[in-house]
Amino acid sequence: MPSTTRPSPLKPPEPDPGASLAGRRKVTAGNAVVPYSKGRKGDALTVSVSCQGQGKITVAVRPVLVSFPLECDTGQVSTISNQLALSGVERGGVVAVEAPQDVRWSLTVGRGAPAKTDSSGDD
Repeated sequence: MPSTTRPSPLKPPEPDPGASLAGRRKVTAGNAVVPYSKGRKGDALTVSVSCQGQGKITVAVRPVLVSFPLECDTGQVSTISNQLALSGVERGGVVAVEAPQDVRWSLTVGRGAPAKTDSSGDD
């Protein structure tokens, strides 16, 4: 009987270069809450999530009240990374993930200098 190969294992995304690790969750299925540590004033918080399986997950960052969705696929690993450079991210908090039971996901929270923004005025 032929063996079936599964896609490569889902791993937590690596933090951005120069960022410090503030929180991490290894492969998980279903809902979970991931705490992250306090940081320095002026640093940005980066939340990177990878998922695999059919469905959509919702990621909510508390206490700053920011959330974002990620559409997951059975055949490949989907990854999204969002940097939050706003008031309140220097405090510790949690990232809450709502996910269907058949979607596997992992998450990394990093802290570091905010990314430079393009201020050329092009809209």
